[in-house]
Amino acid sequence: MLFSSVTFANAPPSDDYLLGYFSSKAKPLITTSSLNEMIELMGDRQLVMLGESSHGSAEFYAKRLEITKRLIREKKFNFIVVEGDWASIARLNQYVKNTSNSLSSAREVLHTFNRWPEWMWKNSYIENLAEWLRKYNFNLPDHEKVGIYGMDVYEQQDAIDGLLVFIDQYFPYYYTQVNQNLKCFTRRYRQYWEQNIARGDFSCQQGLTAVANLLHYLVATNNTFKEIDFFQAEQNALIVKNAESFYRLSDLDKNTDSWNSRADHMWLSIKRLLALHGDQSKGIIWAHNTHVGDARATPMYSSGLNNIGHLSRAEFGERRVFILGFGTNQGKVSAAHSWGEPMQVMTVPIGADGSYEQILSQINKPSFYLLFNNRDRANLLLNQYRQHRAIGVVYDPDHEKSKHYVPSILPRRYDGFIFINNTTELKELD
Repeated sequence: MLFSSVTFANAPPSDDYLLGYFSSKAKPLITTSSLNEMIELMGDRQLVMLGESSHGSAEFYAKRLEITKRLIREKKFNFIVVEGDWASIARLNQYVKNTSNSLSSAREVLHTFNRWPEWMWKNSYIENLAEWLRKYNFNLPDHEKVGIYGMDVYEQQDAIDGLLVFIDQYFPYYYTQVNQNLKCFTRRYRQYWEQNIARGDFSCQQGLTAVANLLHYLVATNNTFKEIDFFQAEQNALIVKNAESFYRLSDLDKNTDSWNSRADHMWLSIKRLLALHGDQSKGIIWAHNTHVGDARATPMYSSGLNNIGHLSRAEFGERRVFILGFGTNQGKVSAAHSWGEPMQVMTVPIGADGSYEQILSQINKPSFYLLFNNRDRANLLLNQYRQHRAIGVVYDPDHEKSKHYVPSILPRRYDGFIFINNTTELKELD
């Protein structure tokens, strides 16, 4: 077992030892066939999680796009879940499945995305993925079409609006009751990020839990778990309930609880999508390394933080999940200096001394991947924390070494790792 017993060496290994060890395992990325071994390993897993060490590096998106296409085409994966908003990504899902109410192009859909940070999804790689999916799905029956979904807790107002439309259409008897319970959240939480209102310890959770329970009851009693309108309505109820928890705990400075409430919602969303697509379904997850890389291989876990990498392995078992991390040593990145500010192209400095990035940059290959096995995880000299870069949508390159590294045990955090020595910025669509 991956985490059955973690034993640490008495002294950390030298940088030279790690450089030699990883050099012997590094597989160069030259053509698409270079990934064949990794694709074969991924193909038998129920979930493949594709990370990124920044939300603004073009090469990470390009490589995830390549892997995703191969997993769908060659290994028959059924759906994609991204670290994005349910309502926005649902419009993209309608397009790739060519539903009657879809817009005319992926670019048109992406230009409807208006929640910051837009560049994460409004870019040419997502456009390419959506257009490819639409063509792939074109001649498939509806139940075999590959969809794309968001798993995050944001865009709660869209979730409320969609939920009320559903209730009014299918169960008007409950409309007044549901609307009253939702008003608490709407009144206190609308435009949360823009207004940054302090709300003390007030909670709307009781009413929102009642709404979520009601939706589950209506879906169950009508036996409509597989009907997309009912599935989406229940998902919207869960988004509103879990968004309330996330925001309220953030206000109370319970940052661990707030983070975990979001991680729990993401994991619940993934499991619901697996159930929607059937017992043998397989999903691909796109999210940051901090979400997909197993928290137990970082100090996150000892601080009480969970993530979907840890939750999936703990519940499904390690043989059903493949986690792929991504890293870079230097280059350019798209990010902002603080939340909500305009995106800028920033310089990523070379990796910190002794970090995984600094060591891997010395391997004489511009890009490569590593695959980790139980022998790697049993090697005491690898069971040592090393700094590992993590750049979010907010980035401060002037204080990178103190703010943007997560101590990690690489072979335990991931099943595989793609390293690209020099990366370029992700460009938003015009």
